[in-house]
Amino acid sequence: MTSIRARLFLILLVSTGAIWFSAAWWIQHSTRVEVERVLDARLAEAAEMVSSLLSDGRVELSNAADAMAALTTRSEAGYSRQLSCQIWSLDGTMVGASRSAPAGRLTQADSGFSETVVDGERWRVFAEVNEELGLRVMVGDRLAVRDRLVSDVIRGLLVPALAVLPFLAGLIWLSVGQGLAPLSRLAKTLSARSADNLEPVQAEPLPLELRPMGAALNTLFERVTTARERERSFSAYAAHELKTPLSGIKTQAQIAAMAPDEDTRRHALEQIEKGVARTDRMVRQLLELAAVDGASDDGGGEIDLREVISDVVASMQRAADAKGVNLHLDLPASLPSVSGDTVLATLALRNVVENAIGASTTGKVVEIRAAVFGNAAQVTVSDEGFGITEADRSRITERFFRGRNAPEGGSGLGLSITQTAMERIGGSVESRSRGSIGEAMTLTFPAKSA
Repeated sequence: MTSIRARLFLILLVSTGAIWFSAAWWIQHSTRVEVERVLDARLAEAAEMVSSLLSDGRVELSNAADAMAALTTRSEAGYSRQLSCQIWSLDGTMVGASRSAPAGRLTQADSGFSETVVDGERWRVFAEVNEELGLRVMVGDRLAVRDRLVSDVIRGLLVPALAVLPFLAGLIWLSVGQGLAPLSRLAKTLSARSADNLEPVQAEPLPLELRPMGAALNTLFERVTTARERERSFSAYAAHELKTPLSGIKTQAQIAAMAPDEDTRRHALEQIEKGVARTDRMVRQLLELAAVDGASDDGGGEIDLREVISDVVASMQRAADAKGVNLHLDLPASLPSVSGDTVLATLALRNVVENAIGASTTGKVVEIRAAVFGNAAQVTVSDEGFGITEADRSRITERFFRGRNAPEGGSGLGLSITQTAMERIGGSVESRSRGSIGEAMTLTFPAKSA
């Protein structure tokens, strides 16, 4: 059942019906107990009354049973009830009986209450012994009469309940619909919105139960707005950054085509090569950025950090050699298993190492050091470049941001890729100055969950 209204209607209807019929059962049970208690008391009173009349000599033995029956007969509209009486001697001889009494003995019990079957009918009987006269007085009534009395009470409860049930169901249906009206209005308001309308939902007019939904929608709208702004900025910056090297390549190609001498042509071709390399790096980083943006936040599986570090160093060795930079690797004997995605970890570390090489000059050293930090692992990449100014430090992970000391040819995407990749893994990235000898970037990888 997918309808909330129908589900609530069914729950309320079943619950109301269950409570109603439970109450009817309880009333039936308590009524039966009370009726039996009252009628049992009347049986005992009637038997004691006959025994007392006989002992006092106020009635003849032959008329005592009929006199008792006449006194205890009740007749009302559509309902009658009559007690039956038998008088037996203690030696087992019947000496008197009311006209309504059955032919058989009412009970075989010597005294007190009992239930018997006489002539196919069930009876409730009280026996009173008169030791003085040597008599046993038995007074009883049919259990069918008692059952009918209780049934009449229950019928009086159930018939109105069944008659009212359709009206109650209609009232519940309308009440549930009215209670869900704010949800319908919220759905109608949202469906009428344009795709560009990301204004917050007004949560205050909403009922208390719907305010968490309104708050969740507002949070979602905020995230979508942020994502849209990031996409717009990304597209604008990417177009601008790609336009610059492409324009330079085009200009240098024209110069090379019109060069009057070989030196000019060679210089133009070198500039074209640099522009193509810069454009290639930017396109690669744009693809990496799209990859980390689309990655899930579940942390992935298990990372072999030693293998990741070795692969990154091997892939960046050629770039380091071309610039005359020395890569120094310092790994402990063992590294713990860390949680995350191997591809994201590789992207994060490679961009940090690439930035460190780019910030270094010929003869300088870039050190990659791994260490165990509690249950986690840290990889620190240190360079001997110009470092990051304190004014730029808070913005170094912004997309397309290049600081004052950034090397020429950078795209401003490397640390943004690192930051996003580490967030997806569940780790962190931290930068710190090494004073006058460069910068250190530390990547912290979370321990593998048990």
